[in-house]
Amino acid sequence: MIEPTINYLAVLVAAVASFVLGFLWYGPLFGKPWMKMMGFTPKSVKKMKLSPMQAMGLGFLISLLTPYVLSHFVDYLEVTTFAGAVQLAFWFWLGLVAPVQTGVFLWEGKPFKLFVLNTIYNLLVLIVMTGIVAVWQ
Repeated sequence: MIEPTINYLAVLVAAVASFVLGFLWYGPLFGKPWMKMMGFTPKSVKKMKLSPMQAMGLGFLISLLTPYVLSHFVDYLEVTTFAGAVQLAFWFWLGLVAPVQTGVFLWEGKPFKLFVLNTIYNLLVLIVMTGIVAVWQ
């Protein structure tokens, strides 16, 4: 198999961008309704196994994986424009993320609004990350 060309700085920036988007999405924009739909209270958050800082740190490390994998597909498919990145991100979202999110919705009994909130976030973050690694090669 041919080794892809990976721009590791673009991967890092894409992960940071996804982290910032997540902070905004689940913080000032939709944090309170998200916490309510998840059944979280400030007291229950304090009792979690990981502190918010620990969870965010591990979450950031995990967030590096997605743009790294996306970089492979961007390179293999020769995606070099933002429009192409949006199209690729949409197809990944539709075929991989949306079905998993739908399964979560069907089996976890959470509100439909939570499904919509999380699924739209996942589409947006894929667009942002794919756009960064595609355009910045």
